[in-house]
Amino acid sequence: MAIKGTDGRHWGINNDYAPLKDVLLGKPEYYRWLDAGPIIMRTLNNQHRTGVEFNLQIAMAQHGEMVSIYEGAGVTCHYLDADEALHRNFFARDSSAMTPWGALICHMQLKSRRADYVTAIKFYQETGIPIWNYATAGHFEGGDFNILEPGFVLIGYCGERSEKEGSEQVAQMVRNEGWEAVTAPISREFVHMDGLVVPLAPKLLVACTDAMEAWLLDLLKERGFEFIDVGYGEAKDLGVNLVALGNDRVLSMKGSAKLNEKMRALGFEVFDPDMSMFTLGGGGVHCLSQALCRDDA
Repeated sequence: MAIKGTDGRHWGINNDYAPLKDVLLGKPEYYRWLDAGPIIMRTLNNQHRTGVEFNLQIAMAQHGEMVSIYEGAGVTCHYLDADEALHRNFFARDSSAMTPWGALICHMQLKSRRADYVTAIKFYQETGIPIWNYATAGHFEGGDFNILEPGFVLIGYCGERSEKEGSEQVAQMVRNEGWEAVTAPISREFVHMDGLVVPLAPKLLVACTDAMEAWLLDLLKERGFEFIDVGYGEAKDLGVNLVALGNDRVLSMKGSAKLNEKMRALGFEVFDPDMSMFTLGGGGVHCLSQALCRDDA
């Protein structure tokens, strides 16, 4: 179900768990901690107790380790241009979302990120990847576009990032392509749907089920999904925010120790770099990464 780029090669995803071939990242050269949502504000408000401090050199090294894991797994890494004014655009999940039909360009709400779409559009145009659509009815961010399996997309909104109007518009775009789309509200502390639930394998989701609406949990169970449950303590620190690499491999993070143990017990090969400069700053490895091409499921 892949689409062809201008160079003739195939792009797009119809799932978020089959072998990952290409990923879009950024370059955190201008990264810093500032007020950009509830997760980083919790970090900043507790600094006088925890003593944690931002260190750009450590952040760059942590990002580099993530890149090395991707490359070691056979994934080709692509990059958004670094821009001093767009100092958080390296969270590449949010300014766009990849679909089976091409890229969706998103409409971000945070003032510090409203122009991130510029580097996203530039990347897709220069790479020759078709742009499928644009979110325009309200704010919508890529972390809320969650392909759980071919034909079914779960779309979230917390109001402070994606808004209901934007999510409903994107859901209708998906339905117009013949796929099912379900929209659901989430608590602001999880920021995006990919802080609450992420696919790991066919019919297997990593999720903080206690934080999901009961009707949504019931709907997913009725569709045959099973769950690796993540406790609230790990979920609020972005434990759910991992990336399936395919073939029973997963890019997780050091801070998700209990979840990592569960996944290894199920036979998954788990890579768990220390990404604390990013999780404390508001995003995990899923936030940092936009899948551009996967094998079809």
